[in-house]
Amino acid sequence: MALDVIDLRGFYGSVLGGVARRFIGQFVRSRWEACTGYSVLGVGYATPYLDPFLSEAVRVLAFMPAEQGVVHWPGKGLSSTALVDVTMMPLPDASMDRVLLVHALETSDQPYDLLNEVWRVLTPGGRMIAVVPNRRGMWARVDTTPFGYGRPYSRSQLRELMREAQFSPLNWAEALYVPPFARRYLLRSAPAFESIGSKLALPGAGVHLVEATKQLYSPVMTRRVLRRKVPQLQPALVSAHRMPGDAKRETDD
Repeated sequence: MALDVIDLRGFYGSVLGGVARRFIGQFVRSRWEACTGYSVLGVGYATPYLDPFLSEAVRVLAFMPAEQGVVHWPGKGLSSTALVDVTMMPLPDASMDRVLLVHALETSDQPYDLLNEVWRVLTPGGRMIAVVPNRRGMWARVDTTPFGYGRPYSRSQLRELMREAQFSPLNWAEALYVPPFARRYLLRSAPAFESIGSKLALPGAGVHLVEATKQLYSPVMTRRVLRRKVPQLQPALVSAHRMPGDAKRETDD
């Protein structure tokens, strides 16, 4: 189920959206501290997390699914956004060093094809970060935020999807332990929720955060050879002077 770009922009303009951007953005920036000389791509609705890379990356692009819609970004200068089919992105092979997926996997009807396309455009040694709703978290259970739409994942489901798409996870984390309600006292306590939840690795965080790199070679699958049991044939004594039709004639007699 695709989200509407207007709703996404409205959420990130709210106080609760600012909380999500703060804690998810901290993880993204801690993993990608410096992207000088890199090409960075955001897929889905990743623009709230791409601003820090504008001043250092060679290029920063934001691709948004056709079903979602597109907005102009960044606010000043030429737009770096495009409306695309995210399973067939208009980029050459191995052209991007970093790819950030936000509001993408969970709303895609073809998550495997999406990851396959990300694998294609990533450079050898390139990194991807996926932000995916946690199926055990409260954020996936209410539809007042964009994280309540689409298909949430457990960590094991996400790991299996990554494996099938030939990605190797490098770092796992979780974020958004604060309940997804715009209550002032909750939002004021958001840093405490986040600190306690991450230190104790409590279940129920709002999103999974996984950084992965592409596998350069597909694993060789060992095919098991099935041996058929061949029936054992017993030799039969046949006269050297017997003709092929003799056996039939003897039967007829």
